Amino acid sequence: MEAILDKIQLEKFIFEGLYEDVREGDHTSLACIPADDRSKAKLLVKAEGVIAGIEVAEAIFHHVDPSSTLDIRINDGQDVQYGDVAFYVECNTQALLKAERLVLNTMQRLSGIATLSSRFAFEVEGLAVKILDTRKTTPLMRFLEKWAVKIGGCDNYRAGLYDWIMIKDNHVDACGSHKEAIKQVHKYLKEKDLNLNITVEVRNLVELQEVLETGGVTRIMFDNFELPILSEAVAHVDGRFETEVSGGVTLHTVRKIAETGVNYISSGALTHSAGCLDLSLKVIKD
Repeated sequence: MEAILDKIQLEKFIFEGLYEDVREGDHTSLACIPADDRSKAKLLVKAEGVIAGIEVAEAIFHHVDPSSTLDIRINDGQDVQYGDVAFYVECNTQALLKAERLVLNTMQRLSGIATLSSRFAFEVEGLAVKILDTRKTTPLMRFLEKWAVKIGGCDNYRAGLYDWIMIKDNHVDACGSHKEAIKQVHKYLKEKDLNLNITVEVRNLVELQEVLETGGVTRIMFDNFELPILSEAVAHVDGRFETEVSGGVTLHTVRKIAETGVNYISSGALTHSAGCLDLSLKVIKD
């Protein structure tokens, strides 16, 4: 599925990002540079990885200067290496410098996520499994970070608490049992006239058996299962429900986990452990 950005959220993000950095004005540029001056700059890649955020950069430059133009040389999702030029931008100079940090901070972060996601996707290549992100994202940047996950070749899980039911250990312990938690969820969904998928987390084979006997869920999530027990659990479900693994998922373990036959592997590392791809924006002198 194609990675698509929410334009309304993006515009709000740009407005708030510029407000955080600029407020009443970039006084240095306002003092040094004539108001009608124009410049050309290049987005220089300084590390190997997967680029993400070209579309965001274009929106930021257009926001600060509607007459700005981008000559895009590398598209979102493409591999890059040191020395590549992702795009050239021609823009009002004051606007260019006002947008520079928001463009770089955002692109470096998103490219780091896309790069790590690409590595996870590569590790499970050829296997019938999907790697999912989680809600472990930077506040107010979730829509961008989940977009970058898809750019890198992995998939999105729930967008938030509002679009998917996930019964986790705390819910189960508060309710008293898996059976009671599932019962209460179905009662709530009926009362609210909601149609949401349901994932339930299990911590051992005893809890798994209780869920299998209860039913009424979309997916069973195995939390921190050792590989031999995980293989047994997946076989025991035997396709009756979707299966998912979470906990202890790294680049070194993800393929062995996938080889158990599980349908989904969710990993917060895609976002919370991704670094930044080194990028710079350099004005081109005549």
